Amino acid sequence: MGSASDLPVVEKAAAVLEELGVPFEAHVFSAHRTPEEAREFAKNARANGFGVIIAAAGMAAHLAGALAANTALPVIGIPVRSASLDGMDALLSTVMMPSGIPVATVAIDGAKNAAYLAAQIIALDDEKLYQRLLKAREDARRDVLKKDEEVSKKFGA
Repeated sequence: MGSASDLPVVEKAAAVLEELGVPFEAHVFSAHRTPEEAREFAKNARANGFGVIIAAAGMAAHLAGALAANTALPVIGIPVRSASLDGMDALLSTVMMPSGIPVATVAIDGAKNAAYLAAQIIALDDEKLYQRLLKAREDARRDVLKKDEEVSKKFGA
């Protein structure tokens, strides 16, 4: 994450990864205040066992792009909502990348989807993880159908 203030958003991604049994690390690297550390992390990520990088940042939100510039691993950006522009600045900074340096970008504060997307990428070579993702989708389906039943009963359908 670009700042420790992004932790409440990142914790949502962490919860999904934990639920799916995907190992991860969390760090604070700023594209502007610790550019060398961010660069070294990205350059060494694959050698250090990472398969995907998720980067959460608000405001100028250059972290995902800075990391993507230094690795060929998939990078998923989470634009974080800020008070000044409600996260639109972070969204545009994250999604507008030059050709050849892609960053997959989820919704503003979309940490859960970032985690699911990272898991789907990793699951290309991990059948057990793929099955856990299928189970998570089935659980979500059942939850929606249960809510449908509750709402239908409440309104006499």
